[in-house]
Amino acid sequence: MSRGLTARSLRKNPFDWSVRTIFEAIKLSDVPDVTAPDGSDIRLMDLAMSGASMVHCSIEPGGVTRTVRHKTVEETWLCISGTGRLWRSDSGIEDMLELMPGIGVSIHTGTRFQFRNDGTTNLEIVIVTIPPWPGDHEAVMSEGKWEPSI
Repeated sequence: MSRGLTARSLRKNPFDWSVRTIFEAIKLSDVPDVTAPDGSDIRLMDLAMSGASMVHCSIEPGGVTRTVRHKTVEETWLCISGTGRLWRSDSGIEDMLELMPGIGVSIHTGTRFQFRNDGTTNLEIVIVTIPPWPGDHEAVMSEGKWEPSI
């Protein structure tokens, strides 16, 4: 199925959020558009917003991401499907959180984080990044809680 005309198709650079259109709508692709630096599958939600970007993130059952921290951006997550765990660490403070539909979390700039799918279906998360995701150079590989598997 065609995703139709999106802001992404109007931009030469998919990370150039300066091109704006009115009343945008998209359908997620059936397959991942990219792989995130942590190894998770990403489907881009290329709506041209000047202050944030949004993606659909998923990992398959048993998947454990690589640990990263972000240099300049913050994220807000909303788990929409599946179950798993999120580990976060910042300034000597660690947190472990169960992920399930309806759980929202924040990832502040500089926080090391890693997540895993403990369920039998894909773990799916909608992620809003503020400011918009600048590219893979934003993520710094870090030491985490679990051995990554993806």
